[in-house]
Amino acid sequence: MSDADTAAPPRLRGHHLICLQFFRGEGYSEAFVANLADVVMRANAEPALVVQGADDVCAACPGLGPDGTCRDPEAGETEVRRLDALALETLGLAEDDRVSLSQARKRLTGNPARIARWRAEACVGCAWESVCADGWKQAAENAS
Repeated sequence: MSDADTAAPPRLRGHHLICLQFFRGEGYSEAFVANLADVVMRANAEPALVVQGADDVCAACPGLGPDGTCRDPEAGETEVRRLDALALETLGLAEDDRVSLSQARKRLTGNPARIARWRAEACVGCAWESVCADGWKQAAENAS
């Protein structure tokens, strides 16, 4: 990563603003996990720029196609874009907004209905659902 990349704010798509809340050091590969840890650190240090499409997390994902679209066999671009739109609606954010991960967490966990909707419409059937289970339990308890 160059100095210019380090100086730029982290770039995150909608669903990553929620899903990164539950990062626990797991992922597709060591390189992917190292990138996730870096993105989380940066997004905790300064507000992330909300983007449409591939972001800083996607950059190290083995499912990212050469055209910048998601080729994950379990999700794919159409599903990922649906999740992004749902996340931005849930968090009350739009493209080009700036938000830290802690601000995103407050927006989500400050309303039990938001948690319930996200879990019902995004988490059920997700390959990472078991990784996030403890984090969701804690988020729900904090929202009560």
